Amino acid sequence: MKRGFYIGRFQPYHEGHQYVLQQIAKEVDEIVIGIGSAQLSHTVDNPFTAGERVLMITRSLESLPCPFYAIPIEDIKRNALWVAHVLSMTPPFDLCYSSNPLVVRLFEEAGITVRSPAMYERQTHSGTEIRRRMLAGRSWKRLVPPAVAEVLEEIDGVTRLKQIARDDGDD
Repeated sequence: MKRGFYIGRFQPYHEGHQYVLQQIAKEVDEIVIGIGSAQLSHTVDNPFTAGERVLMITRSLESLPCPFYAIPIEDIKRNALWVAHVLSMTPPFDLCYSSNPLVVRLFEEAGITVRSPAMYERQTHSGTEIRRRMLAGRSWKRLVPPAVAEVLEEIDGVTRLKQIARDDGDD
């Protein structure tokens, strides 16, 4: 049994994440998906709750050819202890998948094998770009799996993002 770990904020989950997870599923028997910064929500950079992100991921990966576990992981703000925190919150795993330089370094220092998967059209398939498009009223739905668009509609996510992005006018 080989289990892989993949972490992201998923604000929101998008086609780039979907592509990477489909590639990981070809290499492992199970995937542990860490939902990072789980304590953050209702901000411009992190508008969605951990539970909403679990919904986005779970619904989008229904046809993934291997079992997966989506686990919210709160930040602890101590990088030297972060991997131990992740390991305490997840099922055991054999390798980590990440292209984030800090995540790569921390897991390597902990003696865990890290693979950096190829990213999928990173310029447009990023949470930052998707949130920017939402705020600007531009097209974004083609950048996320249909299930994510449905969750965002269900929670009125675009309206939430636009509302929390507004300046209160207090200068």
